[in-house]
Amino acid sequence: MKKCFGFVRSPTMSRCGQTKFSELRTVTVMLVLFFAALFFGLSHTKSVSGAYQRPSMAIPTPLPARHGLTARTKRYSQFPHDEKAHRLNCSTCHKFPSANWQKVRAAGNAFPDITEYPKHESCLDCHMQQFFKGAKPAICSICHVIPSPRGGPRHPFPNPRAIFDATAKGKTAISDFAVGFPHDTHIDIVSREGRRRDTFANAAWRPRRLVTGDESCSVCHQTYKPQDKSDEEYATRPSPDNGDGFWVKKGTFKTAPVGHATCFTCHSADTGILPAPDNCAACHKLKMNGPPTDFDPKLPAMMGIDDKIMITSWRRRNSSATFRHEWFSHAELACSACHNVAAMNTADPNTTGVRISSCAACHVTATSEDGGALNFEVDSRKANSGFQCVKCHITFGRSPIPESHTKAVAGTK
Repeated sequence: MKKCFGFVRSPTMSRCGQTKFSELRTVTVMLVLFFAALFFGLSHTKSVSGAYQRPSMAIPTPLPARHGLTARTKRYSQFPHDEKAHRLNCSTCHKFPSANWQKVRAAGNAFPDITEYPKHESCLDCHMQQFFKGAKPAICSICHVIPSPRGGPRHPFPNPRAIFDATAKGKTAISDFAVGFPHDTHIDIVSREGRRRDTFANAAWRPRRLVTGDESCSVCHQTYKPQDKSDEEYATRPSPDNGDGFWVKKGTFKTAPVGHATCFTCHSADTGILPAPDNCAACHKLKMNGPPTDFDPKLPAMMGIDDKIMITSWRRRNSSATFRHEWFSHAELACSACHNVAAMNTADPNTTGVRISSCAACHVTATSEDGGALNFEVDSRKANSGFQCVKCHITFGRSPIPESHTKAVAGTK
């Protein structure tokens, strides 16, 4: 039989029939293998929530509590730098300098910097499926205002901070990183620079004014939104039913440099002072666990406070949450009267707390009748176990009195 339109049923197949049968068998096997591989791939590349996971990647570690996520409820609308798969060299994704570094700052203030999100190539090796998951892929919302596979306008990059913090995303964003600023290596440098500038300004005819370590603090830290001569002492108008309850006052917090402008004054390619601007990891450290802070996240909303500088400073307070820097007795003190400045490293919250001994110098007396605030709080708690120490604290005031506090009172007696 010479026809080749179907199987040859004769026990002795022609060459044409054998060829056709072999081709059909090959196609059938390939189709079976294809659908089997497709079913196997789909069933093994989805997590419980349906999110894609690369089979070759290690099992992801639980995400930090501050994101409110776990490995089983991972969302791709956030990028946690501290997830195991993301712990790469910064230069893997962030290229220094960004192509737009001359455009994000005013003409006279621009300097080489990382000022834009990484390109898509940084993500596609691991997240190809997420990029094409539906009309509005969640992963696109990390960078883009309107999630879409076609791209579109991006959110401002977190640097420069002044631009990012003013946006809706920036006001609520919490970075995975802390900036490691060792004060001990900068105090003398800032002081020397202050003396040098002062000498140049006053010329050789005038006596040189020594800029002390404490004075050098004011180069980077100023009282934030002080009351000064205003009659309004509160940051926002207190609720009518607040009574004598705590309400944040102006001048409570101090500022700190944000962004690279201050740092790159010294650390630049021109000066050669290390760490260099392209060495991100030298300063940016993944946040470490520290002591609990005396902060209630419900208070800012209740008080109508949405100022990011204020909330960030308040969130870090691991000593007294109600301490006001501008109050006249506090403002007259040197920074070193309370802070162990030389030991402070901003990446380690264990080094930034203020010891009760700094407070005891003024707020502990022989007896409560003599006006000691700490005496009064301790005596009130002893008399009533339900008493809350709200003079200095918010959340800590409900906890048992620390041994350090009772020792401070006993030491004065």
